[in-house]
Amino acid sequence: MRRTTTPRNAAAGTLAAALLALTACSGGEQPAPPPPQVDIITIRPQAIDNVIELPGRIQAVRTAEVRARVNGIVERRLYEEGTDVRAGQSLFQIDPRELRASLNAALATLARNQATAANAQQDVQRYQGLIADQAISKQEYDAAVARLRTAQADVALARAQAESARLSLGYSTVTAPISGRAGRGQVTEGALVTATAGTLFTTIEQLDTVYVNFSQSSSDVLALRRDMTSGRVKMPIDGRLPVNLVLEDGSAYGLSGHIDFFDLAIDEATGTAALRAEFPNPTRLLLPGQFVRARVKAGVRPDGLIVPQRAVKLAAQGATVMVVDDKNVAAQRPIKLGDLQGSNWVIREGLKAGDRVIVNGLQKVQPGQPVQIAKPGKPAAAKPAPAR
Repeated sequence: MRRTTTPRNAAAGTLAAALLALTACSGGEQPAPPPPQVDIITIRPQAIDNVIELPGRIQAVRTAEVRARVNGIVERRLYEEGTDVRAGQSLFQIDPRELRASLNAALATLARNQATAANAQQDVQRYQGLIADQAISKQEYDAAVARLRTAQADVALARAQAESARLSLGYSTVTAPISGRAGRGQVTEGALVTATAGTLFTTIEQLDTVYVNFSQSSSDVLALRRDMTSGRVKMPIDGRLPVNLVLEDGSAYGLSGHIDFFDLAIDEATGTAALRAEFPNPTRLLLPGQFVRARVKAGVRPDGLIVPQRAVKLAAQGATVMVVDDKNVAAQRPIKLGDLQGSNWVIREGLKAGDRVIVNGLQKVQPGQPVQIAKPGKPAAAKPAPAR
């Protein structure tokens, strides 16, 4: 029986033969892919700001508690709560009638004692002539002088009591001891206040300038002092350390301050040293008790090392970078980071001058893999540390 060959069968056979021949010709392994291309930078020492970031709280520069200095009934409040007041401005009025009566009584006692003293003075002057004529005894004259001195002492006492009563009457009008923002009133009309208990009327806080209180761990203090001693950190000649603030919403405070207090003792309970910065606050944006982050420029590191932020991989185990050796083989290097200055990380440990760090193409590279350097980049340049 004859087999008929159709054009379709002939074409299929030709295709199969071609595929078989192609497979035979490529019987070897596929060629290895080329090394991934990466961009690198070479680490170069440069002067960078030594920035320390610490959490802190705002505190008013001056705080005054306005308390009762006399006993009495509050008649009325004379200021609007939460507003600015001037030193000497009236805040509360205490019923002055009893205090005014005490002053009048003291003035009357003073007048009586002054009259007694004047009479005693006349007696002494009269006795002086009589004793010269031996008309009276020396004993009588001495008694007259003693009465004069007693009367003069009574006048001095009465004058002091009158002045005290006058002060007490003045205290019935409660005034602001300092200029600042007066808080909520702590007493109402009709309340009894006493000087012995020191009843609190309100609190005034001066906010034109504020303090920021924060603390630094003893280990960080020790490390900074060692860096200063070794020359790794250079402090400003005037010793004035600038400070910038980052507010709770992440925004930067527009005005800079400076460190005005550094405690030389370490708190045994917390293991920290207290620091304080002073900031201008003309718009009253900073309020007492507010949480902030303080970025202290604690000198300059003349030989600091930085790498771009994009070159650093952050993980739970720590930060790492990919470095390239002289044979162009990639290796993972653990590092210890300092602060973030602009778009660059400050490197505390793990890198040295001359190390080559991959900055682009990291997603294509595995540790131990050869790489092809596409274009050596310029070393990262330090910039002033912005708030973040």
